[in-house]
Amino acid sequence: MDQASSLRQMVKSQNSERKVARVITVTSGKGGAGKTSVSVNLAITLSRMGKKVVILDGDFGLANVEVMLGIRPGSNLADLMFKGKKLSDIINEGPENIGFISGGSGIQELTNLSVEQITTLAKSLCELDNMADVIIIDTGAGISAGIMEFIQASAEVLVVVTPEPTSITDAYALLKTLNRRRGSSKGNVKIKLLANRVKNMEEGEELYTKLNMVVSRFLNFEMEYAGAIPADNNVIKAVMLQKPLVMAFPECSSSKAFRKVADKLCDNQGQIQGGGIARIFTDIIKKNLIKRKNELEKLSKEKQV
Repeated sequence: MDQASSLRQMVKSQNSERKVARVITVTSGKGGAGKTSVSVNLAITLSRMGKKVVILDGDFGLANVEVMLGIRPGSNLADLMFKGKKLSDIINEGPENIGFISGGSGIQELTNLSVEQITTLAKSLCELDNMADVIIIDTGAGISAGIMEFIQASAEVLVVVTPEPTSITDAYALLKTLNRRRGSSKGNVKIKLLANRVKNMEEGEELYTKLNMVVSRFLNFEMEYAGAIPADNNVIKAVMLQKPLVMAFPECSSSKAFRKVADKLCDNQGQIQGGGIARIFTDIIKKNLIKRKNELEKLSKEKQV
């Protein structure tokens, strides 16, 4: 059994004995759609509903979640992989009992892990699955390879879209890329649209209906509607305060809308069987190991010619 297969078997065995977290991957087709605000405020709202929530900042190289939470993390995921840190060392305490893990310098590092490092990472992530009810991955915006790795491996994806034409076209480009990359595994991913910064709830529903119609016709799959967050001047004020909106202005229209979105997500919880955060990283590492193996085999054949 090769390294990739051994990794998958180990995680499968550990997950069969433990509960796994629900993982929601939050993304957008372009920057500025408000996905980090959605990730943070949704995490706090779910925590208030009694869920144990951890945010993983997958927007490598940036610190948007840190800024919004007002946290300066001492350790990150790379320290777990390369510096022997324990899981408890890299989970930072956030407001309202949420946990926060900084992603480190990039998912590309996963291609350079030793067998021992992969084993340590897999065991730690299985432990994280057991600790959390919900893990929210805040990805970078766009369709870069690292971002698409996360989205493709996820069982539940929340796509944040605003009414601006560029946001809509970029969201479609992301969905088109995902549709092409995931191939025959289309039925394994639940894709949900969250309309952000809309004038009213009707505009949010209209945005979903139009984009879903195009996706259904040309990409041959259906999105689900997660709800809408109205435009609110308090959002900017909260950012300036470095305080999540639902904490700074709990009674504003957007904060109340986040509660409705969280309620809807919880109602649909039983539909998702994603296998947790350990499975996501296992799939990413496995794919990268196979890719690296194929590249080495190709290089070896070229040298023999």
